[in-house]
Amino acid sequence: MGLLPTVEDVALLASVSRQTVSNVLNTPAIVKPATRLRVEEAIAQLGYRRNASARRLRTQKSSTIGIRLDPMVNGISGSVLDRFLHALTEQADVRGMRVLLFTAATPEAEIEQIRRLRDGSDVDAFVLTATFHGDPRTEWLIDNHVPFVTFGRPWGIDDMNDPQHLWVDVDGSAGVRAATEHLIDSGATQVHYLGWPSPSGTGDDRRQGWVDAMRTRLHSDDAALAALAGVTVEDVAKATAVVLDLLERHPAIDGLVCVSDSLALGAMIAAASVGRADLPIIGFDNTPLAQALGFSSVEQRLELVASGVLELLMGATGSDLIGRTPSPGEAHRLITPQLVVRRSGKLPIFDSSRTDSQS
Repeated sequence: MGLLPTVEDVALLASVSRQTVSNVLNTPAIVKPATRLRVEEAIAQLGYRRNASARRLRTQKSSTIGIRLDPMVNGISGSVLDRFLHALTEQADVRGMRVLLFTAATPEAEIEQIRRLRDGSDVDAFVLTATFHGDPRTEWLIDNHVPFVTFGRPWGIDDMNDPQHLWVDVDGSAGVRAATEHLIDSGATQVHYLGWPSPSGTGDDRRQGWVDAMRTRLHSDDAALAALAGVTVEDVAKATAVVLDLLERHPAIDGLVCVSDSLALGAMIAAASVGRADLPIIGFDNTPLAQALGFSSVEQRLELVASGVLELLMGATGSDLIGRTPSPGEAHRLITPQLVVRRSGKLPIFDSSRTDSQS
């Protein structure tokens, strides 16, 4: 086995000094773009990986990003965070950073965990998930000058455009609007919506996409929209009950957009149980459930979310946290999701084409 490539090997191949290679690795913004590109190509060609332990000793930084492992509500919606964590960990590793997971039962307990990890120099920056109305975590982090990025906008508080609050989020409104427009383009004229109770930052944002599409494309007024919308918590059985009621009151329904794949599953159970298995239903999150059952859903593109988080913390190509005060436009990333269209899914247990001999 040959020796691992060194900084000197990279410098020799790129025809630059050792210090220039170090600058590209640690403070790439100060290096001329052409030189930086030459060094990065040399790094890629040699397969150079910096010695993370040595860097931590030299810089007195942990090279670690902390993130709370959220409690899993159910196996459907929980997969979204799992995929985000995988993407973040993989991309952080490429930059020489580690991801540390910790648990906390409440936002206040999370603040205490962050305080402990920060005081012990175990973590350099934090990623917050599951933002909500009146979230106390961001105010504490800003007041205590702790670097952080949230996956989710700061719903309901006044720092939506604060450059001190770095955030990356998925444009749920755009995703649901695309889903609704797809059903309308397919011929639907009675597109209903199944969402979460308000106030819900994420839920209200997604519902707005349905409202915009219905008003623009079908000229629906407020009364019509109120009649076409159903509300329930994130629970498959309760979603089934709500959609059964919708189908009974509105038999002309010919399309349904749901705020999540969990609610879409409940909707599919309800539709199939009353002989409407072919009712077009679109979910949100494109979980393994949507893929397995074959129904359309909105993909959050979590690899782009992870990339945005690291860019805000470390710059476009950097391998260390950057100290800067970005403007509002530089402090935020809003990722456009992608509608994944599949043939209308059918639940096997309700497939009326199966005969007794096939059971």
